[in-house]
Amino acid sequence: MSNPNMEPKIKELLELKRMKEELEAEITSMEDEIKQVMGDEETLMAGAFKVTWTPYTSTRFDSARFKKDHAELAKAYTKTTTARRFSVR
Repeated sequence: MSNPNMEPKIKELLELKRMKEELEAEITSMEDEIKQVMGDEETLMAGAFKVTWTPYTSTRFDSARFKKDHAELAKAYTKTTTARRFSVR
């Protein structure tokens, strides 16, 4: 399928994605600066703002190891799905 009328829309999409990446990098940089100031402290009061940086524990299922250790059982409980991937090149 070919539709030259979509070219401006695709250019705008790519520009927005580029801007998003820049903003995400800037956000991460600012968060890192705040974390550096906080050091080992879990709470920072900054005027009207309260920033918390607290540790937490999560538990995740190690599916790669399970597949390695119990291949047949993993196969019995695995299902294949089909989806569409959207990309612009």
